[in-house]
Amino acid sequence: MSKAFNETLLKAARGGKADHVPVWYMRQAGRSQPEYRALKEKYGLVEITHQPELCAYVTRLPVEQYGVDAAILYKDIMTPLPYIGVDVEIKNGIGPVIDNPVRSLQDIEKLGVLEPEQDVPYVLETIRLLVNEQLNVPLIGFSGAPFTLASYMIEGGPSKNYNKTKAFMYSMPDAWNQLMNKLADMIIVYAKAQIKAGAKAFQIFDSWVGALNQADYRTYIKPVMNRIFTELADQNVPLIMHGVGASHLASDWHDLPLNVVGLDWRLGVDEARAQGITKTVQGNLDPSILLAPWDVIEKKAKDILDQGMKSDSFIFNLGHGVFPDVSPDVLKKLTSFVHEYSHERKMGQYF
Repeated sequence: MSKAFNETLLKAARGGKADHVPVWYMRQAGRSQPEYRALKEKYGLVEITHQPELCAYVTRLPVEQYGVDAAILYKDIMTPLPYIGVDVEIKNGIGPVIDNPVRSLQDIEKLGVLEPEQDVPYVLETIRLLVNEQLNVPLIGFSGAPFTLASYMIEGGPSKNYNKTKAFMYSMPDAWNQLMNKLADMIIVYAKAQIKAGAKAFQIFDSWVGALNQADYRTYIKPVMNRIFTELADQNVPLIMHGVGASHLASDWHDLPLNVVGLDWRLGVDEARAQGITKTVQGNLDPSILLAPWDVIEKKAKDILDQGMKSDSFIFNLGHGVFPDVSPDVLKKLTSFVHEYSHERKMGQYF
């Protein structure tokens, strides 16, 4: 007999009551799991994502092992870029490397249009497998955001300072806007395809947008993010925004037509609420703490829960992703703690 569907995350994302705080972890699929490491000895990331059965297995593994309240699709933010003409390769120890970086308006005009059913059928088939047969929790689909994708496309790979990206943005604002809108077009159709296939929530990662100040974000980025979320609003799934080192932008994200504002560990939940953020917040344990003794982890998690549970609009997560050194046993223990502690607190509030 299959388990009842767990809607805790969907309720919290919309500010509804649930009997415990939902929890999931960015990069929970893979990374530190021994089963995943065994697979990685045979297959690269791209090979795994192109095999729906295998990709579905990696995606659902943390749900089965940790008891989390959501699955996050296993794939990379670079996945759709080759299909619009970006020559990207994921290199071990480096990350995405692009051989044809964007340098001009002409480079942008050459970019094509994503057709998800034709270009990424393996992503959509993975989603269908998961939601039709294998999951009793919501599946979160995701995409990279325009700034973060553009940073790889312009820099040619990872960067510490994004100098080329910002120089392009400042010196060629018209070309920049065209690039933002081309990427927005891709993100919108990509998100809609994932949702149509069965994703029950959708998160946009703007991993590196914290490199911008608030004024530049409002000028060069916020309009296109508003367009993306506006065009996804009729999909009737919770929409989540997350970035790293971007606490100064949290209030701007709150202005967008989305449901959940992701926080990293630099901005506490109480601080976010004091800034006027009333929507659901998600976060925000520093993943480095997962290497500390359990009493430290518990204390830090309890503090975050105590702040988050002043409202029903809270989802427990990390401030960034799980990294390979983290023990799966710690994530399982933390998930149980979040569920049990929040359940006791909530029952005390309701009765």
